[in-house]
Amino acid sequence: MDGIYILANDVVYHQLVALLNSIEVNAGADFPVCIIPYDNNLSLVKQEVLNRKNVSIFENEKISANWDDFVKTIWTYYPQEVTEIWHKQGYEIGEQGLHKYREGAYHRYYGFDGIFERFIYLDADTLVLNSLEMFFKQLDEYDFIVYDFQYKDISHVYNIYSSKLSQIFNQEQLHKYLFCSGLFASKKGIFPQNKKDWLMSCLQQEAEILYLPSVDQSLLNYMVMKTGISSYNFALNLPSDKVTGCSVTSDHFIEKDHILCDQGHRLTYLHYIGLSSKIFNQVCAGENIDFPYRDIFLHYRYLHEPEKRPKFTTKPKAYDAPPSLGTRILKKLGLNKK
Repeated sequence: MDGIYILANDVVYHQLVALLNSIEVNAGADFPVCIIPYDNNLSLVKQEVLNRKNVSIFENEKISANWDDFVKTIWTYYPQEVTEIWHKQGYEIGEQGLHKYREGAYHRYYGFDGIFERFIYLDADTLVLNSLEMFFKQLDEYDFIVYDFQYKDISHVYNIYSSKLSQIFNQEQLHKYLFCSGLFASKKGIFPQNKKDWLMSCLQQEAEILYLPSVDQSLLNYMVMKTGISSYNFALNLPSDKVTGCSVTSDHFIEKDHILCDQGHRLTYLHYIGLSSKIFNQVCAGENIDFPYRDIFLHYRYLHEPEKRPKFTTKPKAYDAPPSLGTRILKKLGLNKK
């Protein structure tokens, strides 16, 4: 069975609802979806699932524990001196060396042993704007499919300061096979236990090349590249005049009928990468904060309850606007901890 996994909790509830509605409209109303919990903060998520016949929550504790042990073991191999470098740069390190605020991010790996034989994984801060069949069709020939432009920026995938990086992967691999972990398609069982054991043995000597601030993305790139799994990136293989962007940071997309177009072609998905979930929550609470492609998000978020869509009466404030003078003064005086 084909399906979709989404990593979520109540923090991204509004984004999750928007994503589920966009899947319903643009990928298929009956497309099976399984929510992988980021953590146990799931009250709103569970209530939403009750209202959707095609959506379930991942609950296999054996699979969860196996992947949790895998990741935590790997991070015990990460050199302490390198961890301290990241810590000095302002990253808060939690247990087992994991970046404190991303300890649940690697839960997306559960899908490799989950209920779907073939699947697409989506971050919750995404909207599906077109059919997803192209991914499943490509899985007939490859085991791992992406559609993004992460290959242009290695610095958020691997530790570029490690001298071991160029010894482990050649230049072609480092500039062709990198990907963003926010959306990918793959198959159940491509990382059996013996392959995970082998990866762990390799990482005892190679863990320092992993990019600590983004646990899930760095390790998944390593797993795919190290094992030589057949992979395919639409962004590198489609004709240049048919490739569409996917990131909210692109400001040239044209909106029409609640979808976006690039070069006249419909986007497959839009990733609100880099935008805090706080912004979405504040907007849904009625704060007039403007951010790129906000109307698209609001359309899908309130698709089935338009009466609840916030009505803004104040002047919009840019999501990236600098703090006010008063806020800066309070912060300097130590009276505002935000």
